[in-house]
Amino acid sequence: MEYRKLGDSDLEVSHICLGTMTWGQQNSEEEGHEQMDYALERGINFFDTAEMYSIPPRAETQGSTEKIIGSWFKKSSNREKIILASKVAGRGRMNWIRGAETKLDRENIEKAVEDSLIRLQTDYIDLYQLHWPDRPINLFGGGLGYKHIEAETVAISETLEILNDLVKSGKIRYIGLSNETPWGLSEFLKSSELNNLPKIVSVQNAYNLLNRTYEQGFSEFFYRSSVGLLAYSPLAQGYLTGKYLDGARPEGARTTLFERGLRYETAHAEEAIRAYVDYANERGMDPAVFAHAFVNSREFVTSNIIGATNMEQLKLAIDSHVVKLDDEDLVKIEEIHYRSPNPCP
Repeated sequence: MEYRKLGDSDLEVSHICLGTMTWGQQNSEEEGHEQMDYALERGINFFDTAEMYSIPPRAETQGSTEKIIGSWFKKSSNREKIILASKVAGRGRMNWIRGAETKLDRENIEKAVEDSLIRLQTDYIDLYQLHWPDRPINLFGGGLGYKHIEAETVAISETLEILNDLVKSGKIRYIGLSNETPWGLSEFLKSSELNNLPKIVSVQNAYNLLNRTYEQGFSEFFYRSSVGLLAYSPLAQGYLTGKYLDGARPEGARTTLFERGLRYETAHAEEAIRAYVDYANERGMDPAVFAHAFVNSREFVTSNIIGATNMEQLKLAIDSHVVKLDDEDLVKIEEIHYRSPNPCP
């Protein structure tokens, strides 16, 4: 397993990160424990979760994923072997989380951290991320354009002050962003420098063969500001495996169960998916491994957040870290991308 430095921190994280959002809904506690056991055995030292998980978000299952991780820590005594990332929900109406609108103010963030620590059965979180911004932006397949909406927001400097107090208390070690924009990251970096506050070490955004928008405004931050990408949805919610082609709905698959993959059913997505799947098959490579190998190949990707609902999927995803795409593969990817650029932003 390859390990990469997490921003300017003193942490070396595995290039494959174990995503956990299905645990507590699609996966049981026992299955979550099995995945963590296997991942650790394969050299993965980086787990990612969130207070909101499992997904899709529901009052009945909120916090279930963190509880499963916490019970594994207690059973295995492996807390010190794991670099643990979690997230606080951004502004929204999921009032089942804390009984009111979530926002990135002191009351919400401090309560979120305390509740997560209890569920996770630990005294600290290594990387604490803002799950999405406090201000209104396009999220989760909202397209490329920015539409300005005047709304109440918590100032970035205020949120950083709160996080700074939590770092000083030892409850969190480092901070990151998620579902952010280049403007947002630049403002956080500027505020931390001007006010001597903790610096952002990572951004967790969607990145895959169907959505490479991160390359356009964000990737330069890796080289100039030491802020790398934690890439989520490397398989585009399973669409890059080809299992949903021609409208297929396999039993037990996420889109079949929850109809949550519609961002990957845009006008040109099927054409691009078929091209990538066909090329991977011609190469004798599993399409899922091919898609993961592309994400793994990007220098600005600190870690690729994989997710699996069964052990076969998990093993394929982890095995991808030894697969190296050659020049011919990369040229073909660019050809397909040029014909169908970012069909699912």
